[in-house]
Amino acid sequence: MEKLKKMQVFEPSYAYVDNGIEHGLLSKFEPGTNVLPVGYQVDPKFRALPVDIVFEKDVAVTMRDGVTIYTDVFRPTGTEKVPVIIAWSPYGKSGGTAPRTTNLFNMLGMDNSMLSGLAKFEGPDPAYWCAQGYAICNPDARGVAHSEGNIAMIGTQEGRDCYDLIEWLAVQDWCNGKVGMSGTSYLAFSQWFIAAEQPPHLAAINPNEGLSDAYRDLSLRGGMPDLFFAKRLQVNHVNAKQVLREDVYEEARRYPMADNPVWQDKIAQFDKITVPAYVVASYSNTLHTQGTFRAWRKMASEDKWLRIHNSQEWPDYYDNANTEDRRLFFDHYLKGEENGWEKTPRVRYSVLDMEGGDLLNQPAATFPPEDVVYEKYYLDGRTRSLTTEAVTFEAKTIYDTKTDPGMASFIVRFDKETVMVGYPKVHLWVEADGADDMDLFILIQKLDVHGNHLQQFIVPNQGAMMQDLTERGGSVLRYKGSNGRLRVSARHLDKELSTDIIPAHSFDRVEKLQLGEVVEIEIDLFPIGMAFYPGEQLRLVISSKNDLGAIMPGTPAYIPENKGKHIIHTGGLRPSYLQLPIKPV
Repeated sequence: MEKLKKMQVFEPSYAYVDNGIEHGLLSKFEPGTNVLPVGYQVDPKFRALPVDIVFEKDVAVTMRDGVTIYTDVFRPTGTEKVPVIIAWSPYGKSGGTAPRTTNLFNMLGMDNSMLSGLAKFEGPDPAYWCAQGYAICNPDARGVAHSEGNIAMIGTQEGRDCYDLIEWLAVQDWCNGKVGMSGTSYLAFSQWFIAAEQPPHLAAINPNEGLSDAYRDLSLRGGMPDLFFAKRLQVNHVNAKQVLREDVYEEARRYPMADNPVWQDKIAQFDKITVPAYVVASYSNTLHTQGTFRAWRKMASEDKWLRIHNSQEWPDYYDNANTEDRRLFFDHYLKGEENGWEKTPRVRYSVLDMEGGDLLNQPAATFPPEDVVYEKYYLDGRTRSLTTEAVTFEAKTIYDTKTDPGMASFIVRFDKETVMVGYPKVHLWVEADGADDMDLFILIQKLDVHGNHLQQFIVPNQGAMMQDLTERGGSVLRYKGSNGRLRVSARHLDKELSTDIIPAHSFDRVEKLQLGEVVEIEIDLFPIGMAFYPGEQLRLVISSKNDLGAIMPGTPAYIPENKGKHIIHTGGLRPSYLQLPIKPV
């Protein structure tokens, strides 16, 4: 721990603006308890409360090191003891009414009136949960707003702090001793770290799409220093006055290898997550997908469920049917109700067809389903095709990284319905001409029978502006296919973590390419659930360019550090291939 503290980097935070507007209508520091009556609206644009709610504002909670944080608690009236659900993040406990939240939802085509405005950004809405006999706890984490201490970002400090909050909540006179957690994005990935601390009164978690490894999922995915969203994430913290904020952006610049205390502290300890978990994921979230599936695979929980949807995290999380489904899970584990939740299929996955015929809630015991078979589709550099037969003739496919198109693609047309559910990967033999390294980007596209690339909006707004914002960016808002990336000098595989299905890189060394050297690499791709009908095609794109662009609009896209020419070797003794998870139809 001492070595970690010496290596962490902190910067001065911005001053907190306590004007009741910038960080939400209820952001002013006003400790006290009030009853919000049925019909109450924090603002006319938000949903009215269906029941009376006790609102305990700016309640002080002391951490084990003496630091005080402040939290808001919303709970039902009456004397019945209730369970509580925590929404843990650094975004501000009253951020649901902040302009940056309401404007974001407006842009995405989400109606702000579906929520009460009392929900923390990306968290559960007290208007619904209090009516169902739950309390909601919205804390300001260490260093956020009026909470004391310096701001830590992703890791065990947040885990320990929320441990202390959980144990404090469990002994309040209104609590039944059961505590759960729910939320999306930051409110999801914080749960991995908190659950790993094993608070005795944490009874269930509900992470909805959240990274689980800050090195591999956020800052240096594929070994590339793609740091713009990390900078945006830490700026989005609601800052306190005269405190320091952990600078993950600068930490990534200083520590480009994963084998150091800073990054080890930001990898969730999956083997210590034993609490019941209802995990929600998608195939399309370019920030969270890999981390969510990784956590699902590796967590030690015996009672764990996975639902894979076909939407984007925010509209999916606040969907009425999904909220009711979530309540069944919490009713079972936080209230002890025998409601049949345990009969819910352990996995419910989706199969996308990109043409309006997606299949949802397909039941399975595992992911991938047990009957999935992994098949190799070999690259043929002569015909630019993919074939299930090994290619005997050696061929090279070459492109210049500084000119268009700067990519090479390979296509297969299916003569029968083909369904893929599971983890794809590519296994390539590559060479650089005029460079000692390569930044490679991989994309699996679905093409219709006429060769048109099929894509899918996953937010309600599909208008002209959203078309523009997602044409070369905003990758979490429009799904274009399973993708992966790798800096070839970071190709070394972790032998303990890698499998034949999912390669895992150690990111603990740099192995530059020598002139004329051909190297063998593997790249893990996002899990996929997709149907191809007769005549439709799959296109494998290998590119020197970051074709998907940035994760969110307004964030700059990573610019690859490529030069010279890339050479993809195929056939013969260098059988490059795409491995696909095929489910029998």
